[in-house]
Amino acid sequence: MFLIELLKVIILGIVEGITEWLPISSTGHMILVEEFIHLNASDAFKEMFFVVIQLGAILAVVLLYFNKLNPFSPSKTKKEKKETMEIWFKVIVGVLPAGILGVLFDDWLDEHFYNYQVVAITLILYGILFIIVENRNKGKKPKIKNFDQLSYATAFSIGLFQVLSLIPGTSRSGATILGAIILGTSRHIAAEYSFFLSIPVMFGASLLKLLKFGFSFTGMEITILLTGMFVAFVVSVIAIRFLLRYIKNNDFKAFGWYRIVLGILVIGYFLLSA
Repeated sequence: MFLIELLKVIILGIVEGITEWLPISSTGHMILVEEFIHLNASDAFKEMFFVVIQLGAILAVVLLYFNKLNPFSPSKTKKEKKETMEIWFKVIVGVLPAGILGVLFDDWLDEHFYNYQVVAITLILYGILFIIVENRNKGKKPKIKNFDQLSYATAFSIGLFQVLSLIPGTSRSGATILGAIILGTSRHIAAEYSFFLSIPVMFGASLLKLLKFGFSFTGMEITILLTGMFVAFVVSVIAIRFLLRYIKNNDFKAFGWYRIVLGILVIGYFLLSA
């Protein structure tokens, strides 16, 4: 029984690690995978688990970008430390919209949007938008190619796009990357800024879920949680490196088509099994 549950968690951790960073919706995939892989746990624990497992994914960003995001690094000049602090200030500005609305409407959003119908619709909708935006931008040179060129107003505007990701199936990375590209950033800056925004957002969301669930875990529950986080961390390191290599020579249309196909399959599956 224990080994079966552990295998389920490993699969869920792999799904989280891949889908958290690719613009295809980690929450949406986790909802769908859970339809087939049922954890033997309470509903309250599973609700918390599917959010807190993301902490493992976040640690991958911290590891890969530790030097770039560390304003106290002794190897950095005074100017470089100032530039690092400015990145953090822009992250804070971008986090505010989703952070505030997420806290205010967390329970309401879970109650009304945490279902396969919403996931399928948002998968298809944002898949179409990715294709439209990439086709529109074909041949255009981005206006924002580094973080110095990213203004606070643009950072806040990208944060407004991130609000869309409060609806399951949208994809936090998908919403922010799409918004950033629309606002004129390069794909590389769009992806990296999306990674950085995830740090306070996911820490905040995880803390909120942990406080709601409480800190009283059984031995089984803590093992499941830590295993899921560890697997998500390892897979996330691989997924982030893949995405950064991929966008050097490719656009995001492939992810758009993937979302559309998956959304259609989800609708078909649940209609047939109804």
